[in-house]
Amino acid sequence: MSLKIRPLVAEDRADWGQMWGDYLSFYDTDVAPEIYETTFARLINPANRVQNALVAERDGEAVGIVHYIYHAHNWRAEDVCYLQDLYAKEAVRGQGIGRALIEAVYAAADANGTPSVYWMTQDFNENARLLYDRIGTLTPFIKYSR
Repeated sequence: MSLKIRPLVAEDRADWGQMWGDYLSFYDTDVAPEIYETTFARLINPANRVQNALVAERDGEAVGIVHYIYHAHNWRAEDVCYLQDLYAKEAVRGQGIGRALIEAVYAAADANGTPSVYWMTQDFNENARLLYDRIGTLTPFIKYSR
């Protein structure tokens, strides 16, 4: 089986919507339909270099997605990269899809001159944390929000 990581394109709308919806459901959240449309339009707009998305495709089937965002950081001269959403279909979990997507974000960030990549997950996401502990560094920061 061949795995290909590629940019999100307009033809991915249905697959992307299903996977992002499943991702949001995992975190017990949902967004309005207009947010799906706005987000997808931003992610496929070549003029928008801030918000980005990649698709993992195995044997022609979309099996995973990742969203990442470049933004300024007051502690660095260069931007940083926030890996916001990472999802692999349940049927392909444990087969390297998540790792391949994260490594593709690392490569994109390096090519962009943005070597710092970070992400968050919830403490109960034990399966994903097994991967994250191998591919990243756990920090002591605690997130607050309004």
